[in-house]
Amino acid sequence: MYTRRIFPVTTVLKWTRRHIFLFLILATIPVILFDVIGIKWFRVPWLPLGVLGTAVAFIVSFKNNASYDRLWEARKIWGGIVNTSRSFTIMVKDYITNDFAIDNSSESELKSIKRELVHRHIAWLTALRYQMRKEKPWEKHLKNTRSNREFRSRKYLVCEDEQPISEIIKPYISQKEYDEVFAKGNQASQLLGIQSKRLKELKQKGLLDDFRHMEMTNLIVELYTLQGKSERIKNFPYPRQFATLNYIFVWIFIILLPFGIMEGFEAIGDHISRDLASHTSTTSAVHKFQEFIARHFEWFSIPFSTLLAWVFHTMETIGENTENPFEGSPNDVPITDMSRGIEIDIRELIDDTDIPAPYEWKNHIVM
Repeated sequence: MYTRRIFPVTTVLKWTRRHIFLFLILATIPVILFDVIGIKWFRVPWLPLGVLGTAVAFIVSFKNNASYDRLWEARKIWGGIVNTSRSFTIMVKDYITNDFAIDNSSESELKSIKRELVHRHIAWLTALRYQMRKEKPWEKHLKNTRSNREFRSRKYLVCEDEQPISEIIKPYISQKEYDEVFAKGNQASQLLGIQSKRLKELKQKGLLDDFRHMEMTNLIVELYTLQGKSERIKNFPYPRQFATLNYIFVWIFIILLPFGIMEGFEAIGDHISRDLASHTSTTSAVHKFQEFIARHFEWFSIPFSTLLAWVFHTMETIGENTENPFEGSPNDVPITDMSRGIEIDIRELIDDTDIPAPYEWKNHIVM
């Protein structure tokens, strides 16, 4: 249900096309200096460059693993929110009864209480996802955040970009609770606090016994825990000292790569020239063309250099775009869609009315 679009190769190439053109230019400049202008000493030995490439590969791998861990942890946290939401709703449905009530409530009153608790939980889900989508000060300066905003402006907008939180939450809670929640900074925490207070009131009325009240309170604590885990990922970015140095090292390798890879292709050209010279001398057009290719074989380093630079830079960019899993980019955790899925599920459990439809995909992207 909560899957993302599988990007084809053409999409990846389109996503990185600007850098591909840049890598082509960077790969062509050394060849022109070497073969056209004749600056033969302007190259880098492959041995130290290979050592540098190995080190950069390890650093990129470390960053990608750390970024993926953040993404996967965020997905597990919201998977926990899905399960806990269902458990809480089942308890609301089955635990709130007249079995221990001081004054029996009618079926309509019980249904209204259950609806109130479930709707308040939906308000908490809404407040939490808005907090996760909110842009942090350090995110304004990250290149992946800027590129994602540019992509979203062309392809799609998450609903948190289009609708204020106050309009979305208002239908789920009373005006008194609305005023109380938005008078504080952390709306999600306030809603859980109100939920806990309401459960206490129901216990005092006898609609919950001690055991049932304790079980439902434990789920409130679990929701606080899951909220805190989400906030931990959102409020603590991937350490910039690692990310910045990784970015610098990748670009040092990309810039030096064409100067080192030319030497290998020059050696191949020299080997072809010796093979041609050892054969019977001929003046055919084919032989002359082969000699021309051998003398200028360095030009074949351009596509290979571009390919290697593209691989390293793309892997670095993938890690950079994965480190903020709640940002709302095409490959982040789709918390908007997950929240709507939870809402539909738990409202159906209590036989609620006016259940909203799932969010529609935009350009094959689920929010």
